[in-house]
Amino acid sequence: MTDAAGRIHELNLYRQYFALVAAGTRTIEVRVKYSYLADLAVGDCIRFRIKGTDETCEVKVKRVTEYPGFEALLDGEGPTNVNPTASRDEQLTNIRAIYPSEKEALGASAIRIGLIS
Repeated sequence: MTDAAGRIHELNLYRQYFALVAAGTRTIEVRVKYSYLADLAVGDCIRFRIKGTDETCEVKVKRVTEYPGFEALLDGEGPTNVNPTASRDEQLTNIRAIYPSEKEALGASAIRIGLIS
């Protein structure tokens, strides 16, 4: 990461979500409010990588919105923006499989992203 505006953050994604981001159909990235993401800001770049590979794609951060949990996030952002291939209930189950309840208790961040062409 650099110190100036327009920093680059490196984050891993599961292949199924990476494909949606790379296709431009996933416009909201869901993350727990970890301290290492506290400085994420509009204009920053996120370089997503499929863990263990050289496959990357870059997006620009357009907005960061905090929610108390994943249900509120899906309701506020709309499930089709998070994953257009799964229902709200499926998404909630999938997100909670990645982030257990003690992580969700930290709060959730919805990161509106735009693919950098």
